[in-house]
Amino acid sequence: MTNHEIATVVCALIAAMLIALGAVAQQRAAAAVPAGTSLLGGLLRSPRWWSGIVGDGGGYAMQVLALAFGAVLVVQPILVTALVFALPLSARLNGQRITARAATIALILVAALALFLIVGNPTAGEDTAPFREWLAPLAILLGVIVAATVTGLIVSHRSGKALALGLAGGALFGIAAALTDRVVTLFGDGIGAILGGWQTWTLVAAGLLGVYLQQRAFQAGPLSASLPAATIAEPLAAAFLGLTALDEQLRTSGFGLVVVGACVAVMCAATVALCHTRAVTAEPTP
Repeated sequence: MTNHEIATVVCALIAAMLIALGAVAQQRAAAAVPAGTSLLGGLLRSPRWWSGIVGDGGGYAMQVLALAFGAVLVVQPILVTALVFALPLSARLNGQRITARAATIALILVAALALFLIVGNPTAGEDTAPFREWLAPLAILLGVIVAATVTGLIVSHRSGKALALGLAGGALFGIAAALTDRVVTLFGDGIGAILGGWQTWTLVAAGLLGVYLQQRAFQAGPLSASLPAATIAEPLAAAFLGLTALDEQLRTSGFGLVVVGACVAVMCAATVALCHTRAVTAEPTP
């Protein structure tokens, strides 16, 4: 591995750890807000929630640094390892334990991630793509986000609600991540370029709405239902934009593409299985 590749992996792993710490703190704060009361009001008065926001902020800063060294297709999948940090910490704080099945599924998810990076060997793309190249991919993702949000609002099962809202929030974070590198570049062109760039306002809107939906997911059900969905949705959304709008590519072909596709399928299946496994053990907890 080159120095840039090592720096990318290290920064992304630190980002994953900070995001995990932030998610655990935010979920505990959101879960403490009674249903029927103002979620935002309760969160803004919670020191625990603010500590989670600090963790998220640090994680995002490390994510930006990682993107300065490597491609979206490299950085975003590594953030899946946030699950490895968050689920044991959440279980510990809630007086629960990680079952052998849940631990095995988490390891399978991480192994699929590692194989994806090794076989796919993604390349960096072009962050100056015109808006017309973003239009169709963004429209597809927004359709998925709207469908997931509506599902999360109408479904009554706690874990199902948390999973759907977590999926919507994670996809929005994926959009923000794909736009981050370009917005950082605009800082070198002055305040006018920043304020005049559609990427800036799309990133801000996606980030704010993503945070809100994430808090709703945290309030709705256990972290083991919301976080895996959000964690896998973010890199998949960002990778989709990387491949379609940013011209990032996988340096493999033939059987390698089959392996990469299988890895993505395994990551998705493992995430759903992890949500179900942990939801079964955590649901009875008041």
